[in-house]
Amino acid sequence: MGWAIALHGGAGDIPLSLPPERRLPREETLRRCLSHGVAALKANRTPLDVVELVVRELENCPYFNAGIGSVLTTNGTVEMEACIMDGNTKKCGAVSGLSTVVNAISLARLVMEKTPHIYLAFDGAESFAKEQGVETRDASHFITPENIERLTQAKAANRVQIDYTQPAPEKPLKESSCDSQIGTVGCVAVDGKGNLAAATSTGGLVNKMVGRIGDTPIIGAGTYANSLCAVSATGKGESIIRATVGRDVAALMEYKGLSLKDAAEYVVEHSPKGTAGLVAVSATGEVAMAFNTTGMFRACAKEDGTSEIGIWRSIENGDV
Repeated sequence: MGWAIALHGGAGDIPLSLPPERRLPREETLRRCLSHGVAALKANRTPLDVVELVVRELENCPYFNAGIGSVLTTNGTVEMEACIMDGNTKKCGAVSGLSTVVNAISLARLVMEKTPHIYLAFDGAESFAKEQGVETRDASHFITPENIERLTQAKAANRVQIDYTQPAPEKPLKESSCDSQIGTVGCVAVDGKGNLAAATSTGGLVNKMVGRIGDTPIIGAGTYANSLCAVSATGKGESIIRATVGRDVAALMEYKGLSLKDAAEYVVEHSPKGTAGLVAVSATGEVAMAFNTTGMFRACAKEDGTSEIGIWRSIENGDV
């Protein structure tokens, strides 16, 4: 037993040639957010508080596809979504279609704690945010020049882009000011008593249809926690929803007696190649970080002193 925390900044086709100016700010953000999460766990904050705190920090960073870094719909608008879940109680909250809320993950927690519902979306979610007095900004605040360019690239290639999509060969970036490299964020945590929580936040897909909802706010797909484990997934939402990635990890542990590592690897290996990654922790303090993409921005730490910050596959396949 012991506390543990893991977080991700998206999985996808991340090239080994990713230049330092693109890689280092993301790694530094993961390192900083991991440090905040560890400090909160050491201060006996609840796992639910910890995952919200960490994901808020990631939402506030433009280098990832959440909050101010959220990618744009085909109409050039932002539609953010998030989900948070407590493992012991299975209480959860989710939001979609946000265009003015600074921290979608905190609104998701308010849905969980202040309403009789699990999921609010679009105008209803925005109205609830105003009622609760959460921080909002004009929609233009979230639309960055980099994401305008990413949308232009996606439209030129006539495709919807998942996290970390590479430019089409016939459409090289050349001297582009952005790299099309951006990903969903998530965090999972367990305290020394085995209490678990998971949180995930995203802007979705570049050039997605207006109104599209991905796996992030779907309980059991992109986000899930129970008394055995907590899971936050990233990748191609449609594939993750079909595979019920988060719930399947927990089900393999519950019904088949698999370890967290074996359950996570099985689920990811049986998802379509190049579509899925996840971070997970167990009630006993195990950590798993599995992906079937080229890479996944990820970080973790455990009470025993083990820690890792990585992108590409290690000898241990990214698992601790």
